[in-house]
Amino acid sequence: MAQTVETIATALAARAEGDLTLPIDSASEPQSAGPRQIALAMSEKYIPGLAAGQALAAIVPEGTDWQALGLKAAIFVARPRLAMAGLSKAFDPGPEIAPGIHPTAVIDPSAVIGDGAAIGPFVVIGRDVTIGAHARIAAHVCISEASQIGENALILHGVKIGARVSIGDNFIAQPGGVVGSDGFSFVTPEKSGVEEIRETLGQREGIKEQSWTRIHSLGTVEIGDDVELGANVAIDRGTVRATSIGSGTKLDNLVHIGHNVQVGRDCLLCGQVGIAGSSRIGDRVVMGGQCGVNDNIFVGDDVIAGGATKIFTNAPAGRVLLGYPAVKMETHVEAWKNIRRLPRLFAQMAELRETVTNLSQKKGTE
Repeated sequence: MAQTVETIATALAARAEGDLTLPIDSASEPQSAGPRQIALAMSEKYIPGLAAGQALAAIVPEGTDWQALGLKAAIFVARPRLAMAGLSKAFDPGPEIAPGIHPTAVIDPSAVIGDGAAIGPFVVIGRDVTIGAHARIAAHVCISEASQIGENALILHGVKIGARVSIGDNFIAQPGGVVGSDGFSFVTPEKSGVEEIRETLGQREGIKEQSWTRIHSLGTVEIGDDVELGANVAIDRGTVRATSIGSGTKLDNLVHIGHNVQVGRDCLLCGQVGIAGSSRIGDRVVMGGQCGVNDNIFVGDDVIAGGATKIFTNAPAGRVLLGYPAVKMETHVEAWKNIRRLPRLFAQMAELRETVTNLSQKKGTE
């Protein structure tokens, strides 16, 4: 849908100057922008690209002399990434899901579907499911018995939601996610080798055959409001109590949340993060890609863990972590600086050893 400079500025709550009636069809990088595109020159390093493009309007930093750049209009922003959030929302048409219920959808008669919901082809909705108003559910989604989903949900292709799952308002699930699968929980009749190793940290009395007995997952999953799940996220149901995800939390692609895990509010868990069973994650925790959290530990509020960090023990609130095993980020950086110095140190030690040897031999001949 075509916008104008004025409507874009209003969406961004930003100040604009120039011809605010200019029509804008889409956004573009400065060097490739056409006359009906808004150029994204939101920081100084992108300003030179405007000369290579044909944009008549651009989003620029506060204080930019837009007229000297040959523009006919400009929108001024102080925080570029925040501006991108508003701009992308203004231009994103969202997925095409036809209003109403597609004739191929299979919906149990006991299910309650809210007003204005759109349900796509081959969706399956089970017994006693409740879907809130204005939900949009794409093709091949399956929602199992007695689950509840709040208003304004967007559930994309192939998502599977297990039985008795509870989800709040404004939920977004990208394709392929699974919420409410059974937890990975098994036990041996006698103490297993894994249990022995955890107690002894490496010592084994002997290796014997083992067989695994499944522990069934009787709990469910509880998800708050404004939660977003990336593609192929997997959230296991609890063994007895519920696995829970707090309001405002965002999970990236391929994140795995184990059984009984409690994730707080407004957390950001990036791609391939894995959290083992029964761990607790505080509020506003950020974990970079491929972070791992051991089972049965606590990660405090406002912890930030860099990519590939492995957290094996409780992490205090506010700690910044990096490495394997996780340590304070400054400790990890200093350790690696020292490791990089090792070749030079070994060379110096070799020189010193040769010098000492020569001095000893010289002294012995005197």
